[in-house]
Amino acid sequence: MSDILFRKDGWVFSYRVAGIAVKNGKVLLQKTTADDAYAFPGGHVELGETNEETLIREFKEEIGADISVGDLRWVAEVFFPWGESPCHQICLYYDIEITDENTPKDGMFMAKEHIEGRNFELEFHWVPIEKTGELEIYPENAKELLKSEEKGVKHFIYKE
Repeated sequence: MSDILFRKDGWVFSYRVAGIAVKNGKVLLQKTTADDAYAFPGGHVELGETNEETLIREFKEEIGADISVGDLRWVAEVFFPWGESPCHQICLYYDIEITDENTPKDGMFMAKEHIEGRNFELEFHWVPIEKTGELEIYPENAKELLKSEEKGVKHFIYKE
């Protein structure tokens, strides 16, 4: 299958889904070993794949975790640089629960990612929600959205 990730007229378009896993007051975040910014784990949707199928596949591929996918929480239109090109990304964020016993539920652990022919090492961190304000998290407004008690799906636009 093919990721819904393509280049057109100098732009990159990306359709991504991410999982928001919260356990014992901590949220699971990822970052590459070459970067200081954190993001929510997930990946690009493949043609013919549902968002739920994507999240299940990505968590299995990256960290070997079985998950259950809950409600859609955020719909994001995100604009940021992808290398030398501007990127327009649609990212849907879902509440998820890690259901297997083998995935660490605390601290930091490592995994690997492959995108556009390149391999990356990923660090996964369980971060206390009250400490997220001290970190660089992408998108930046996620720090406030995580703490929100507001119910229903939240739509936002984020531009770097």
